[in-house]
Amino acid sequence: MTSHRFNQPLGGDQMPRTGGPATMMRLPSQDTAEGLDACFLGIPMDIGTSNRPGTRLGPRQIRDESRMIRPCNMATGAAPFEHLQVADIGDVPINLYDLKKSVEIIAEHYRGVLSHGAIPLTLGGDHTLTWPILRAMKERHGPVALIHVDAHSDTNEEMFGETVAHGCPFRRAWEEGCLQNDKVFQIGLRGSGYSPGEFDWGQKQGWTVVRADECWHRSLVPLMAEIRAKIGDAPVYLSYDIDSLDPGFAPGTGTVEVGGLTTMQGLEIIRGCAGLNLVGCDLVEVSPPYDMAGNTAVIAANFLYEMLCALPGVPQRR
Repeated sequence: MTSHRFNQPLGGDQMPRTGGPATMMRLPSQDTAEGLDACFLGIPMDIGTSNRPGTRLGPRQIRDESRMIRPCNMATGAAPFEHLQVADIGDVPINLYDLKKSVEIIAEHYRGVLSHGAIPLTLGGDHTLTWPILRAMKERHGPVALIHVDAHSDTNEEMFGETVAHGCPFRRAWEEGCLQNDKVFQIGLRGSGYSPGEFDWGQKQGWTVVRADECWHRSLVPLMAEIRAKIGDAPVYLSYDIDSLDPGFAPGTGTVEVGGLTTMQGLEIIRGCAGLNLVGCDLVEVSPPYDMAGNTAVIAANFLYEMLCALPGVPQRR
């Protein structure tokens, strides 16, 4: 048997894929990010949602559907477990009865993760969670560049009179100075709105907005080359809402919109982040109660693995 310097996912020949630990990719688990280069962790939260609930069950289902993922990326040649120490560090102990308190809990938890120098890969959970993560990122790295893939801009001033909700995280992050405004990219926005200027707010701040209909019937490889050139070596955070995908691919989410991205375009976006100074990533809004075949969670698990493959320190051999 080959010995490894780094943690390895439990292989299918060692234990049937239907067994073994209920961790991301059946990786070893530990309580903190100490000694890790990257870590998977969940935020089982849906108290910020405005339509269909269930994303509090997302992290557990994504972990379960990750059991078939093998360690080597056959498309890019990336073998992250040969270069990074990775583990699953469990879930953030949020308060399911108090969204504002949960925001503070998340921010403090990520301060601890980042203090160890680990890059967090987050399993959501509703999109409210990205705001407190970006708050912790700012304290560690300063304002960051942002690649935000979503059907919605999530820049609402408020929802039902509340300023903390899954439709508001990037407005809050902007208000707190967490973002480098000339290096913010929103991809996949679409659907109906309350006014024709629904997606204009970000552009007024200097953000680049790429609507879903601009992506139809085209490869997003050239777009990602442009984004890489504009971001350069700035620290960058990737936030991926699964509802960016067309509901034909990912029906298991709370706020579906027709005419979305394909899974292939999603892969082009994530793989196109290789070479950037990624300091964190999240995959949010998976709602298992609306994911009857489990395909949404399967996609989410694979996208999180692709994010791991795109991290700094992982060679891309193709």
